[in-house]
Amino acid sequence: MTDDREADSGFGRFRRYARVSAAAGGLAARAAGRRYFGAGDGSVGAQDLTAALGGLKGPLMKVAQILTTVPDAMPDTYADQLATLQTNAPHMGWPFVRRRMANELGRDWARHFAAFEHEASHAASLGQVHKARDRDGRVLACKLQYPDMASTVEADIRQLRVILDLYRRYDPAIDPGAVHDELATRLREEVDYKREAAHMRLYRHLLADQPRLAVPEPVPELSTGRLLTMTWLDGTPIPKLIERGADRETRNRVATDLFRAWYAPLYQYGVLHGDPHLGNYAVAPEGGLNLLDFGCIRVFPPDFVQGVLDLYEALRTDDEDLAVRAYRRWGFGDLNRDVRETLNQWARFVYAPLMEDRVRAMDETNAGHYGRDVARKVHHDLKRLGGVRPPRAFVLVDRAAIGI
Repeated sequence: MTDDREADSGFGRFRRYARVSAAAGGLAARAAGRRYFGAGDGSVGAQDLTAALGGLKGPLMKVAQILTTVPDAMPDTYADQLATLQTNAPHMGWPFVRRRMANELGRDWARHFAAFEHEASHAASLGQVHKARDRDGRVLACKLQYPDMASTVEADIRQLRVILDLYRRYDPAIDPGAVHDELATRLREEVDYKREAAHMRLYRHLLADQPRLAVPEPVPELSTGRLLTMTWLDGTPIPKLIERGADRETRNRVATDLFRAWYAPLYQYGVLHGDPHLGNYAVAPEGGLNLLDFGCIRVFPPDFVQGVLDLYEALRTDDEDLAVRAYRRWGFGDLNRDVRETLNQWARFVYAPLMEDRVRAMDETNAGHYGRDVARKVHHDLKRLGGVRPPRAFVLVDRAAIGI
């Protein structure tokens, strides 16, 4: 079994380079030979991409799922295939977990706990969670990172560029350069659990006046850069709540809590939770919402937040000059009128729930399919107009808005 210290070694990174390069390289060769990117709907190529990358798991799968929510960062057929990928990696077995815990807290790590469950309660793309109890009786969640994650992330960042360049050759409507740069930064941050603990403390402060939203409390004396220990929050995962047939009132209440959990920190403080995956939330027994993951957090300067608010006001009042200033604040630079109006089509979709103070049913816009239709039209128009390079700030804001 590979020791955790290999995370910073050249060998671990080389091994990941080899695996991802083989997947992307084989896809590129088939694409060149059979013109997957230029003929038909690309569905065969999309299946190949899923098969090639699906076996890799880890950070690249998290990136792939984010890309499916950025309008036309990938074609529809690729987005449909990648959306089916599972980010769950195989659980680490107990003997390996024991060694990893010793690496993080020392050989006598078990003395800190009255109980520590051998089986992981949850596994995700970068690590797995074990339920435990300390000597004072507090119930804890111990999030232990998989080995080689630093090497894995660096290899995936490098090869992500290759994959995005392949798509760029297929279709020049969207220049994905800034998308790569933003995702690379966020992925490097996600493997730093000390940073995530700081994000957790930040959100406990930001949401202190939101009684229906709960954030775990990190336990610094039992945490390291690759082990994050926090208080355990009981709750039911949202997908399970839906499976059990939650009534309309409950679903509406959860939706409202999700909305507040995302928009309040952004509009009031310029802080964004960039990964609104349903697995990152659970409904508490008393009915509130637990926020469980803080690896993907973006802090924006005030000027950008002002741009978000300005664009809303520009769309509401049909103020073209204000829209120009808003897009500049976002980082789009100077846009001609046709490109700006094309982007407005997408902005109107994203801001739609905020434009009218009323209850809106999801099927008013045919749920997610409507967003895909809007993205398709935006993409067609941008391609006709010569393309656009989305700024880095756009990536997670769009991901979060569509995810919510």
